[in-house]
Amino acid sequence: MRKRVPAGVAACLLLLVTAAGCGDTGDSDASGGGSGGGTLTVFAAASLTETFTALGKEFEAAHPGVKVRFSFGASSTLAQQITQGAPADVFAAASPATMKTVADAGDAAGAPQVFTRNRLVIAVPKDDPGRVGAVRDLSRPGLKVVLCAEQVPCGAAAKKALDAAKVTLKPVSRERDVKAVLTKVRLGEADAGLVYRTDAKAAAPQVKGIEFPESAQAVNDYPIAEVAKAPRPALAKEFVALVLGPKGKAALTGAGFESP
Repeated sequence: MRKRVPAGVAACLLLLVTAAGCGDTGDSDASGGGSGGGTLTVFAAASLTETFTALGKEFEAAHPGVKVRFSFGASSTLAQQITQGAPADVFAAASPATMKTVADAGDAAGAPQVFTRNRLVIAVPKDDPGRVGAVRDLSRPGLKVVLCAEQVPCGAAAKKALDAAKVTLKPVSRERDVKAVLTKVRLGEADAGLVYRTDAKAAAPQVKGIEFPESAQAVNDYPIAEVAKAPRPALAKEFVALVLGPKGKAALTGAGFESP
């Protein structure tokens, strides 16, 4: 014989079920609906750290309740993480090749769009102990030079620029991304390194950036795309629109990036 549940207990159970069914849904807009809260996750190249952090604050101010969470790093590493299923809403890469990895895997929603460009400079500590004045100086015996790993965009660009200058050198280390190269130079652990113009500008006056003409042979285009199956697709579209729009362009140009 089935036991009868008292009316008061049944009412409490009903309230619990109803409450569970009305749980927090503010962190998902999979249907493309409103943006009333939650977290937008943006994977972006390390060289975009300062500019995107500022744009993220502006985005949050325009979307009360929304938090923009960034994952900055080597574009190749971020692309691999996305193709392996890491949850992200937007991907901004430092080269078309790394974005292609994501697009070819079917993990980009729509065609990626180039939103800015960047070029390399020679970064030296503010006191320039190696007395570096031109790219040819990097091959001087005894000079400690650091470069990005060849598989990341800043490393691939460095190879192109050095080849164009007909300069051969053996770096003392190859770093995971451009910020790691910059840190070595800033701390005086290296006499010079090849970094993006924007990174040298952001690190001034601790670091001095030296322009060299061969960098024109290794200018990097930066594409951006919404990630397929993004947890927050509506917000992803809005963030991409901000980057591509007048405010994004002004922030990028102010940081030393070039118009595509």
